[in-house]
Amino acid sequence: MKVLFLILILIHALIHILAFLKAFDIAELTEFTSPVSKPMGLIWLLSLILLSVSAILFITNYPLWWVWGIFGAVLSQILIFQFWSEAKFGTIPNLIIILVSIVAYAQFNFKQMVNQEIDFIQEKSSIQDKNTITKEMIVDLPFPVRNWLDKSGIVGKPAMKVVKMEQTFEIKLKPDQNEWLKADAEQYISSYPPAFVWKADMKIMRFINTMGRDKFIDGEGEMLFKILSIFPVAKDGYNPQINEAALQRFLGEIVWIPKAALEDYITWKALDHQSAKATITFKGTTGSGIFTFKENGEFEKFSALRFMGSGPEAQRIEWVVKALETKEINGIKIPVRCNATWRLESGDWTWAKIEVRKYDFVPWAEG
Repeated sequence: MKVLFLILILIHALIHILAFLKAFDIAELTEFTSPVSKPMGLIWLLSLILLSVSAILFITNYPLWWVWGIFGAVLSQILIFQFWSEAKFGTIPNLIIILVSIVAYAQFNFKQMVNQEIDFIQEKSSIQDKNTITKEMIVDLPFPVRNWLDKSGIVGKPAMKVVKMEQTFEIKLKPDQNEWLKADAEQYISSYPPAFVWKADMKIMRFINTMGRDKFIDGEGEMLFKILSIFPVAKDGYNPQINEAALQRFLGEIVWIPKAALEDYITWKALDHQSAKATITFKGTTGSGIFTFKENGEFEKFSALRFMGSGPEAQRIEWVVKALETKEINGIKIPVRCNATWRLESGDWTWAKIEVRKYDFVPWAEG
């Protein structure tokens, strides 16, 4: 598809040279019957240059290629109106170029918004205790939590500031959906203040993608999905239910940034030898969930009564994240494959499969 669009731009651009050649008597073009002045010929040449530059920038993945594309197509269309009888069919490629450029512009804006949010949590993140994590720092925690942190590999290492992950997602938007939608995602998590930004590019049809973002920043959550980065298909945020749900998502994902388990905003209560209840309170919102660990200290699952949706009719439904595989990456043991499930009255709805492809963190010493 990308190659076809590139060919379209280049062929359309090259056609503009015909009017330039006629204006300067370089070639006889009997099919182009209207007279073309030299100034007008130069404008046709300018349109060719703009479209050609947009094609070069497009194939090299330059994020602002669409600026040249829109200017080139608009100028081309103005010229076509002046020479309608000979050039009217050039309207079709111009419309295609303008539409694709609008989508590219929307994607650029969406990514800029998300990147600003990522920059914000990286700039605002700090560490309450900037020293290396020691056994003394985890000694007062309940045994299941202490065992997990000890075996995770964070003891003896600098405190984590921000974690960055690249993930592969498979998602079902409805319980009765048969096919899984695939998505590539990035996630950034800060331990203090508690925050995350998750962004995803999901294919819903062969040539149609949906850009998505879920976030929890400054105590507030928001989820946003847009088809072609233009048309919102899901938007929830900035209300008590979404804030609580986002807070609980952060809580469940501290298994990827274990330093957060030591922060004052989380309190722990042992339930048995392998499980503990965590309660998180931040900016007036409180949530809780139960962590279950294996005998060897590896994370097994997290469950919470979490709001499904928002608004006055939203209800708390049991939400379970289960680890399917654990690996050591960059010296830290983390779950690298997980399933997320809503336990509905009609039956379990496993709506997401998550795989961590890349995992890295910025320790305070490097921040």
